[in-house]
Amino acid sequence: MSDNAEIRFEGIGVSPGIAFGGIYVVRDDPDEVARYHIAPSRIADEIGRFEAGLIQTRMQILEMQERIAESIGAKDAAIFDAHLLVVEDRTLIDEVLRKLKTDLCNVEWAFQEVATRYAETLSKIDDPYLRERALDIQDVTKRVIRNLQGKAPKAFLSLSGPHILVAHNLTPSDTASMSRENVLGIATDLGSRTSHAAILARSLTIPAVLGLHDITAKVDTGQHLLLDGNDGLLIVNPAPQTLACYRELESRRAKVTAQLKELRETTSTTRDGCHIVLSANIELPEDVDAVAANGAEGIGLYRTEFLYLNRKTLPEEEEQYETYRSVAERVRPNPLIIRTFDLGGDKLAEGVADVTDELNPFLGWRAIRFCLENQDIFKTQLRAILRASAVGNIKVMFPMISGLDELRRAIAVLEECKQQLRNSRAEVAERVEVGAMIEIPSAAICASALAREVDFFSIGTNDLIQYALAVDRVNEKIAYLYEPTHPAILRLLKMVADAAHASRIWVGVCGEMAGDVALVPLLLGLGMDELSAAATLVPRVKRAVQSVAIPECRELVEDALKLNTASEILGRCLQLADNRYGDLLG
Repeated sequence: MSDNAEIRFEGIGVSPGIAFGGIYVVRDDPDEVARYHIAPSRIADEIGRFEAGLIQTRMQILEMQERIAESIGAKDAAIFDAHLLVVEDRTLIDEVLRKLKTDLCNVEWAFQEVATRYAETLSKIDDPYLRERALDIQDVTKRVIRNLQGKAPKAFLSLSGPHILVAHNLTPSDTASMSRENVLGIATDLGSRTSHAAILARSLTIPAVLGLHDITAKVDTGQHLLLDGNDGLLIVNPAPQTLACYRELESRRAKVTAQLKELRETTSTTRDGCHIVLSANIELPEDVDAVAANGAEGIGLYRTEFLYLNRKTLPEEEEQYETYRSVAERVRPNPLIIRTFDLGGDKLAEGVADVTDELNPFLGWRAIRFCLENQDIFKTQLRAILRASAVGNIKVMFPMISGLDELRRAIAVLEECKQQLRNSRAEVAERVEVGAMIEIPSAAICASALAREVDFFSIGTNDLIQYALAVDRVNEKIAYLYEPTHPAILRLLKMVADAAHASRIWVGVCGEMAGDVALVPLLLGLGMDELSAAATLVPRVKRAVQSVAIPECRELVEDALKLNTASEILGRCLQLADNRYGDLLG
């Protein structure tokens, strides 16, 4: 590409922000491994070299993990736990040693052959979690081989001076090792919103656009481009008017950000005086600080799986109790809604249970299904939650409920735990509200029956949309089919809200839809009483709530129910949102 005409490329905006500057294109570094024969007498030397390479790699991974933990937190550093498992995998290591001895070949070759076969097997499995594990193996494989070959770190990791990095793909190691000061933005051929590179880019606040297909073949080092991580745009040789437009856009965004900070102490009340509860979703106890800082009214979804993941022993009741109690104390008198373990399938921690591989873990033995079959684990958590309820406003909700029998079984176990604690004279709140997550279409359709058994509903829109439309939302090939405004989704949401109110219970949304300001009027018109989003999105949602009136939101829903396509419904939502708070959409 040699002329100076402005050219635009569309990808996936995975980390917000604007970057402008010169680019550095990372060309393929294949790390070719030559195979050569070794004498039997050299086997011990090769094994020693292999062990040293694994130790060196492990030390590098731990160093990266420590650096990430210090700069952006333990949650993101946990990405590298999977990398450590690769260099400590005895099955893989033993197979490499067998190949070394039987083929009498150099250890780099043996390791590459075995590790590549492992990665290829995982990459063919139709499951996003396992595909990520394949990328972990590929990342560690390259690092081990570079160490065995005595190669220096990749050249682009030591670049000085500001630049936008353009690459075919970036591994978690690459992203964690790059200089935050020098890397203005990231653009890659491959990648999705849920890839580790995307997660780390967001945490490092580096604007990023992934999934650009063949951008590395269309740009050259030294060219200047503008990267828009909000809308997923890459603009090569941006025209003066384009740069001016983006400067104005950045100025407007800065003003909006400043205004949003002032909303922290205000209430989320619509223009006509209807109060909508705004809560925050959290994963780790340290996330609690962001709840009050962003003006949320408590925690609408506390994901508790972190207590089980990346560890070899089960958390005792006392450890869980202390964790829940600490969080509840910090948010009281506001509520803390604890989702019971969504373990199983793709999220089984080592030591939790023996389980065979499932072809489709997202439709498998997980969440409430897993807990009801592992009641020792389930009861331990429920007892800890109930004990913590004595010091805070704790509510409990069960994930992945598919029908009434399942819900009743879960409630029966909870009541059994409550009685056990009272018999032992342990303190428990007089009343602990119980809710069901509505994230399976069958639960939405049976909502009227479920509503009579619980105190509230919380709709997990991520899974509800995925299951209702049969769309794996992390599959790039069909991502366009993942449509929150699909007419079927609209009707399912209305069915759930109507059933909740008919039984005089409240209903909230804790999925990504709750944080999408374009859809806030739609959710309010459907009758949602609570919205729970990532803490950083709460000010934007609050501003949207304060900008609309319930009658116009209900009119929006009436109009939307007459439309037949997701794009038509989204267009109608954007029309109202643009009229009331267009600056938030920019």
